[in-house]
Amino acid sequence: MGETVPGYDASGWYGVGAPKNTPAEVIDKLNNAINAVLADPAMKARLADLGGTPLPMTPAEFGKFIAGETDKWGRVIRTTGIKPE
Repeated sequence: MGETVPGYDASGWYGVGAPKNTPAEVIDKLNNAINAVLADPAMKARLADLGGTPLPMTPAEFGKFIAGETDKWGRVIRTTGIKPE
């Protein structure tokens, strides 16, 4: 698709979120545990078998990633005039 539409960028991803007022200590503990699993060679191999790439991030990096995805797809929706059915 990227060869046909310059700048095209779309991918699927999974992430873990928590309620807004979750204590920072809990967020950090979850983040450390998730990133440890993503660093495990067996997990990396399994994800690769499924066509995935682990992207361990800090909570701040994940927040920026989400903001970027929201902005990107918001522009697509506004530009194309997509409406919910």
